[in-house]
Amino acid sequence: MISRTASSTVEKPVDPLPAVFRAYRAEIEAALRSGLGRGDLALYRMLDYNMGWRDRAGRPTSGMDSVGKALRPTLCLFACEVTGSPARRALPAAVALEFIHRFSLIHDDIQDRDETRHHRPTLWAIWGEPKALVAGNALRAVADMSLAGLVDEGVDLDRAVAVTRLLTEAHLQMIEGQYLDLSYESRPDIGMSDYLDMISRKTGALIRCSLHVGALIGTRNQAAVEAFRKCGESLGLVFQIRDDVLGVWGDERVTGKPVGADIRRKKNSLPVVYAMSRAVGADKEFLESVYRRDGVDDSDVDGVLEIMDRLGVRTYADQLASETCGRALAALAAVEGTADFRRKTEELAHFLLVREH
Repeated sequence: MISRTASSTVEKPVDPLPAVFRAYRAEIEAALRSGLGRGDLALYRMLDYNMGWRDRAGRPTSGMDSVGKALRPTLCLFACEVTGSPARRALPAAVALEFIHRFSLIHDDIQDRDETRHHRPTLWAIWGEPKALVAGNALRAVADMSLAGLVDEGVDLDRAVAVTRLLTEAHLQMIEGQYLDLSYESRPDIGMSDYLDMISRKTGALIRCSLHVGALIGTRNQAAVEAFRKCGESLGLVFQIRDDVLGVWGDERVTGKPVGADIRRKKNSLPVVYAMSRAVGADKEFLESVYRRDGVDDSDVDGVLEIMDRLGVRTYADQLASETCGRALAALAAVEGTADFRRKTEELAHFLLVREH
């Protein structure tokens, strides 16, 4: 039987962030705090909690380290800087990207009934669904307002308009992907092409947009801008494939979720979609029966994990992520850059490929 618990009692170290994440952290946090510094209304204290800056009682906390990697703003600033412009020029777009991402998570938690995120209670779990929905909407509006700062940072008007359009398109694609994800739950007929289309929207759109708009702000070289767009497109897939692997086999001590968490929720993540497409006979019947039930118990999770193990699902997922990561790096091969640029890009891509949370 496949164990649903960690196989070792030794504390597993958290994967270290590449240096590029630390390079922009102070600027990103300051800009995010400035964007939400809109007075004492309780709504903004809720958003401060969501960002990790306050606890549920309103007391200040350690700040940025408690809210994650700031992946999207980091990618945006990195692309801007390595294409020839000061990173700060893209800061309004970077902040908007993070606020849109955070807004989506607030709503996702309500839709998925998730009561914890980053080992803390979610907004709706504390303040209820109506207030959490309003908080998410407010964060989306703050993101729009952040983009007005592009011109103040020296971005010419035509590029500022182009960035706004690209970010709005990516935001809409993200929502489309979330709709597809919800509509796919408990359905046994979802194929790999359906899955890849869904994640290219839900997760891939904002990650692709992060590198795309950063490069657009950084240079007028259209070939370089397109290369960063293609790189971001592949990195978005890598990120979600890895997320799906962690949703089934991740270490609970790191992810905060038990082994098989996505199976219990009957999510059509990559491991499930691939297993459904490969299983035959009794295995196929068992998988379909689990996904037709109202609830999934421990024995169901164990049974699904055993089938995935026989079918080599994790090996397939890891190989797909690795191949997609290779395409991301290949997209930037023709872009002129220093050895330091190449090293940082490879470190960043490798981190997304093997991260543990």
